[in-house]
Amino acid sequence: MTNPSNTPATHPEPAATTSSTIPFLQELGIKALESADGQAQVELTLQARHLNGWHVAHGGVIMTMLDNVMSLAGRSMEPDSRGGVTIEMKTSFMQPGGTEGCRLIAKGKVAHASSSIYFCEGELWNGDKLVAKATGTFKFLRRTDVAKKLKHA
Repeated sequence: MTNPSNTPATHPEPAATTSSTIPFLQELGIKALESADGQAQVELTLQARHLNGWHVAHGGVIMTMLDNVMSLAGRSMEPDSRGGVTIEMKTSFMQPGGTEGCRLIAKGKVAHASSSIYFCEGELWNGDKLVAKATGTFKFLRRTDVAKKLKHA
């Protein structure tokens, strides 16, 4: 993966894989820039609500972006997929993620795929600074009624 430019993307958001279909991602303001051929990009402009006590990007925001972008990369390989779940994820933080007003870009790609499991890699950038790297394993589902199977206490 290479350093993303800090210019607006010109790629349209694919309807089936946009971040906006997930309420939590909508709440954070994460936007899908592209998702095709086993690769994806998402962006977020940091606001005060995204920061930790040191006034830099909260690690949970960074990990959410990486989780999302890797999942989008995997889903782009399986057009019949209705959703997916993260089986495992590892994140390494290289440096603080940025301050209010910074535009973060996460890039993900599929490293290997089987019939329903995808092994992905992701990077999160603040301009020309690599903030974090991640790897993740994702299982993609052809059904979306998973929540119905959960018993409520």
